[in-house]
Amino acid sequence: MSTVNIPRLDLNTYINGDAVERKKFSQDIGKAFNETGFVTITNHGLNKQLIDELYQQVKTLFALPDSVKSNYEIPELSGQRGYTGRGKETAKGFKTPDLKEFWQIGQTVTDGDVIKEEYPDNLMVAELPVFNTVTLDVYKKLEEAGQHLLRAIAVYLNLPEKYFDNKVHNGNSILRTLHYFPIENPDAVPADAVRAGAHEDINLITLLIGASADGLELLTREGEWFPVKAHGEDLVVNVGDMLQRLTNNKLKSTTHRVVNPPRELMKNSRYSVPFFLHPVSDMDLTCLDSCVDAEHPKKYTDITAGEYLDERLREIGLKK
Repeated sequence: MSTVNIPRLDLNTYINGDAVERKKFSQDIGKAFNETGFVTITNHGLNKQLIDELYQQVKTLFALPDSVKSNYEIPELSGQRGYTGRGKETAKGFKTPDLKEFWQIGQTVTDGDVIKEEYPDNLMVAELPVFNTVTLDVYKKLEEAGQHLLRAIAVYLNLPEKYFDNKVHNGNSILRTLHYFPIENPDAVPADAVRAGAHEDINLITLLIGASADGLELLTREGEWFPVKAHGEDLVVNVGDMLQRLTNNKLKSTTHRVVNPPRELMKNSRYSVPFFLHPVSDMDLTCLDSCVDAEHPKKYTDITAGEYLDERLREIGLKK
C-alpha cells in the first residue's frame, strides 16, 4: 500500500505562509494528486459550528415527507438544482441506480456578470429558511478554498498562479447535500445495489465536508480498495476528470465509491456534502502543452467544460 499517499495539508500555510511553505504545499498536493488523486485539508475556512449546523439542516431537509421533497424535483433541470429522488442517478457503466437521494445548489451570480443568464435559479426550501442561508454560506466558503487549492495546483504545473482564477469565477460549481437512506430490508435491494457505485467525478476538484459515517473508498493503482477517512472537520479533496483531461493524466482522477455498511448498520442513514468545483462552461479542456510529450502522448480530444459536463450528465442518467 506504499502508493496510498493521502497527506493531511494545512491550507493556511499556502494562503499565509512564506515562499518555502507555499512551495512545499504545492509540491505536496501535486505529488498526492499525481499518485492517488486525494488529500485531506485543514484550516479551510469552515469552522465546526458551521459544519455542525450544515449537517443538522441537511438531516432536517431529508426528513421532510416525500410529498414535500418532490415539489422541488424539476425534471427539466436535470438534477442540477433542487431535489433528486431515489433511483435517479446511476454511476457510469452501471445499470442499478445508487441508493441515495440528493439536493443541489448552484452558483449565485451577484456581480452583474452576464453568465448569470446561463444558470437556473436555486430553489429555496420554503419549509427550511435556515437551510437556504447555511448552504449559501458553505458554498461561498468552499468556492474560496477551492480557488486557493487551484492556485497551488497551478504552481505545481508551472502555470501562472492565478491561471484558474478567471476560469472558476462564477463557475458552474455545485454543492450537493446527500442522503444515503436506510436500507430497511437488505434482501429486497438488488445484489449489486450500492450507496454510490465506483465512479470518477466530472469536475476540476471536489471538496468533501466529512460524512456522518464511513464508507468512502478509493481504488489504488494496485487495484485494491482503500478506505478514505478524514479527521474531524477536515475536507477530503480529490481530482475530477476535467483536471485529469487538462493535465493529460498527470493529475489523477481516482475511481472511488461509497460502499454499503455492514448488515447490522444498514438501517442507519449516511449524510455527506461534496462541493463539485466546476469552471465556466466555455473553459477549454484541451490538454496543456506542458503535459504532452513523446513519453506522454495526448490522450484526449479537445472539448469545452460545458460540452464535457453535458456528455457526462447523459451517461449517468440525469440528462436525457
